Amino acid sequence: MLSNKFKFSLEAGTDEAGRGCLAGPVTAAAIVLPEGFQNELLNDSKQLSTLQREKLLHILISEAVSYGVSHVYEKTIDEINILNASILAMHHSLDQLNLIPKLILVDGNRFKPYKEVPYECIIKGDGKFMSIAAASILAKTSRDAYMKKIHEEFPMYHWDKNKGYPTKDHRDAIRNYGPCKYHRQSFRLLPEQLKLDL
Repeated sequence: MLSNKFKFSLEAGTDEAGRGCLAGPVTAAAIVLPEGFQNELLNDSKQLSTLQREKLLHILISEAVSYGVSHVYEKTIDEINILNASILAMHHSLDQLNLIPKLILVDGNRFKPYKEVPYECIIKGDGKFMSIAAASILAKTSRDAYMKKIHEEFPMYHWDKNKGYPTKDHRDAIRNYGPCKYHRQSFRLLPEQLKLDL
């Protein structure tokens, strides 16, 4: 059950999508919901259907006090690692807010200070706090739309379905066609082959 209690009136939730993917950006969102905001459908984006996420996206964008969404791309992920890239994407999305929040609620257990704003890291926060759940929906829908777009350029990887995650069809395509410019070179794109000493 998501908490609808606000610790502060200007409380920003932030979350990322695509951290475990082999291709594409890591995408983060930050959102400040109006005090007293309620929506029965709102939940962790992973618990919702594509249709439910799209429906909520329009509600959140129209009712949010402020929000921001940011992609950090493969080259930067390879340079600074996925954890730092995820936090950087969160910071960039917070930069897009038209206000300075009084508190930042972060999904997960790692973050770096943002300006002088106090923050709390909450494990599985997207299933506990509305602002984090809302951020997870913004991040997920934005990243999914981006992956569908680049799928048209490289349809053999099936990003319209797997969104860059390490599914069997994605790895089979990497095996058959090799990686492309959107793949994260610092990730293990294929499992190591077992060698038998005969």
